[in-house]
Amino acid sequence: MTKSMMIVSTIEELRSARAILDEPVGLVPTMGFLHEGHLSLVRRAAEECASVVVSIFVNPTQFGPTEDLASYPRDMERDLHLLEPLGVDLVWNPSPEIMYPDGYQTWVEVDALTGVLEGARRPGHFRGVTTIVAKLFTGVQPARAYFGQKDAQQAAVIRRMTRDLNFPIEIVVCPIVREPDGLAMSSRNTYLDPEQRQAATVLYRALNAAISAFDAGERNANKLRAIIEETITAEPLAKMQYISCADYDSLEELETVSGKALLSMAVFVGKTRLIDNFVLG
Repeated sequence: MTKSMMIVSTIEELRSARAILDEPVGLVPTMGFLHEGHLSLVRRAAEECASVVVSIFVNPTQFGPTEDLASYPRDMERDLHLLEPLGVDLVWNPSPEIMYPDGYQTWVEVDALTGVLEGARRPGHFRGVTTIVAKLFTGVQPARAYFGQKDAQQAAVIRRMTRDLNFPIEIVVCPIVREPDGLAMSSRNTYLDPEQRQAATVLYRALNAAISAFDAGERNANKLRAIIEETITAEPLAKMQYISCADYDSLEELETVSGKALLSMAVFVGKTRLIDNFVLG
């Protein structure tokens, strides 16, 4: 007999539902409008945990004033339909009023790691991410939490926060899931028109060019960045925001790649901002 998926919104409902879940519990935090990338996290959680909780919450505090909070794609009915067959035990779909009640003033901030890359271009973004993830952790109390490698800096920041605040939670970072032509799956891909969608494959092509050079022995980080820049610049619809070749854990920019390094970038295709990355070594 298949178990039925519980759907809750309030903290009280969450606590009652959480109390009857078998341990260990795996949490997959999402902002909804699920795609295969999210579903791969849910499957991994189902393999490794006795119970799976998925949170669906478009978190207003991680969007900047000029970002796409109002237009961010949402489709709760479709999301639940996708989750049902995957053995999810509990879906938590709180409202902004539940997560940020009137007069809210408490924040979780990770310092150095959030001052570069995405954090440098999206002020306040990671404060919103770490605060909401800390609240999700406190509410669900999972043994493991699952995040995608596509948001590589987010994963690094959450690993740091989890260590610093002594959350007894294992952070599991799962591989990027890509479309057949290499584009990293993202809810924001829906913003691309057909011509832009074709142009967006330049991110994957640029990463592959740098990976090929690395595999052939190139360890000069500037040269790897230049290879990515050259590929992106050749695509007329793409406008580069940043390219990084940084230490995997500290996210400090490298001169030479010796250990584990993160190649990452943010690129505008039309008005849509896309990110992608690859872990070297």
